[in-house]
Amino acid sequence: MNSQTEKLRIQGAAGAIEVLRDRAADAVPALGVAVIAHPHPLFGGTMDNKVVQTLARAFVSCGWTAVRFNFRGVGASEGVHDEGRGECDDMREVVAQLAPEGPLSIAGFSFGAFVASCAIDKLWAARDIRQVVLVGTAASRFSVASLPQAAHERALVVHGEQDDTVPLAAVMDWARPQSLPVTVVPGGGHFFHGQLPLLKNLVVRHLRAG
Repeated sequence: MNSQTEKLRIQGAAGAIEVLRDRAADAVPALGVAVIAHPHPLFGGTMDNKVVQTLARAFVSCGWTAVRFNFRGVGASEGVHDEGRGECDDMREVVAQLAPEGPLSIAGFSFGAFVASCAIDKLWAARDIRQVVLVGTAASRFSVASLPQAAHERALVVHGEQDDTVPLAAVMDWARPQSLPVTVVPGGGHFFHGQLPLLKNLVVRHLRAG
């Protein structure tokens, strides 16, 4: 993301996991660590995705350390795609090694939002998860876990009105039984082309309010 971005490798269940970490320059110590998951590996998704970078910038600007990583089989991360099961393990391993204690935030985009929901489901009882940000949640393609009721006031769910990859209706069908609010970006597509500054502002406003 910038010259201060740290390149790391940690060991996961399927081998090495490639990681990028950005720290907030004016926050000592940081508010906590935000771990961010990227979109579908089989459709070009990586930790360098523009939406993922936008989420990282938003967290860093609000005083969090942002950690992005490549799922198994992507970039220098070893292993092969596992349809979300192993990817959830990858995310939990990143949390365990790079955010083993203290305040934690979980975020994801598209397939990454699905994986993030799995990680939240498994980590909620044991960790202090302060913020949840799910963007373009792939609810039409995967069984996205419901968020714990206590997470609702800490969660921001953002979706594009004109998303033709994951229809808005699918996300509403996922959110409705939970009475979970969804922030809809008018005219927004799946990748928020031309609207990334707006997306960043929405996330920053949510984080600062929290």
